[in-house]
Parts: sequence; structure tokens; C-alpha cells
Amino acid sequence: MAVHVSIHDVSPLASREVEAALEMCHAVSVRPALLVVPDFHGHSPLLKDTPFCARLRDLQGSGHEIYLHGFSHQSAQRYEESSAKGRLAWLFAQRVVSGGEAEMSDISETEGARRIERGHETLEQAGLRVDGFVAPAWSMPRWLLPRLAERGCRFTEDHWHVYDPAAHHRRASLVLNWATRSPLRMLSSVGWCRIAKHGRAKIPARVAIHPGDMRVRLVRHEIARILDWAQGDFVEHGADLLS
Repeated sequence: MAVHVSIHDVSPLASREVEAALEMCHAVSVRPALLVVPDFHGHSPLLKDTPFCARLRDLQGSGHEIYLHGFSHQSAQRYEESSAKGRLAWLFAQRVVSGGEAEMSDISETEGARRIERGHETLEQAGLRVDGFVAPAWSMPRWLLPRLAERGCRFTEDHWHVYDPAAHHRRASLVLNWATRSPLRMLSSVGWCRIAKHGRAKIPARVAIHPGDMRVRLVRHEIARILDWAQGDFVEHGADLLS
């Protein structure tokens, strides 16, 4: 089955790590999608780094897709749902799946749509074409897919599926990624990826690389192994996973 590779949390703040991840990917002749955050954690505005914007334009020109990845990639860190089910979903997104970075999970539909619009405008001002959208921490509230469909978005994803929102189509897909926030999370994610990768026999897979991965020797080694293992099955457009 097909394998798609992406680099998450792309911002000027992580430029060195992004280049390191690109080097690993290019070594096996794959052009990963780049998930760009317009203003990472409110401290890394894309438009203020002209050389970084130029680098992204060059990468897109050479075949890398550019996906909008939230706006700040940061949660508001407040809970506004009243139901127990909603609270559990919020806690899972903010405390288990991410370290308070599931941006779309605790804002209203109106605010979410505003951030998506601002994100599109920012990337377009940087001279970039927006090829898709991926929510930070893959956290997708119910309103998100319809909003993306209204914009004509042709690719998004969560933990378990890839989607063409405009065509109202989805397909199950395995995601392989590593957690480096603690030694226990790191080791458990390494173990998970070593086992879960065999699911590619049944469904397409996604390899998600984060800047923090490049700072940990073990995780760099695991990513290199996965990329080598997947050679021959890479696709360079997220939408190819849907076919």
C-alpha cells in the first residue's frame, strides 16, 4: 500500500530541524508534504522571515505540497463544553494526544473558520499555494470537515482517516509518528510504530515527522528505518492515498 510522508510544525522557529528532516527524506528520494504554521505558538510569524518564505516557495516549486496546519498550533487552554463527553474529548486532545496544542478542539466554529481564513491569507501572502489542511494534533471537531468542504479543500486527515472534504470521501489510513515529550512516550511510540507499520499491508500509511524528532538520536534512527522500509511505495500527494 501507498506511503505518504509529511513534516509537521513547519515554521521559521524550526528551520534547522525542518532542513534535517528534508535531508533524511531526500536521501530516499521522497518529497514530503510541509505542514506550515502561520505563527507557531504566537512567537514565529511566517511573513516576518523572508528567507524562510523563499525557501518554502522553492520547495513547493520542486514538488513539495504545502498544507495549512492551524494558525498558531496552540490551544487556548480553556474548556467551554458542558457535556461530560465533550470534556473527555477535550482532555484527550489536550493532555493525551498533545501537550496543549490541539488548536481546533477548544475554539468555536466561528473562531476556527476565522483562523483558517487568516491562515490561507498568510500563506498566500508568502507566495504559497495551499494544497490541503491538517489540524494540529489531528484534532477535528465536527464542524471542521463541512467548513473545509465549503472552501473546496481536497485533502485533510485525522488519526484514522484521510479525507477529500469537497468530494465527501474518506479512506482509512495508518499514521506513524513519534512522541518525544517524555522518555516513556518516546519508547512507547517507537514500539507502536515498529508494530503498526505492518498495517500497511491492508491500508495506506502516513509517516509524520516533527521537528522534535530531529533532536533525538533514537527517533532519527527509527525514522530512517521506516523511510528505508517504505521505499518503492511513496506517494507525494496526500490525495493519492484516497484512490
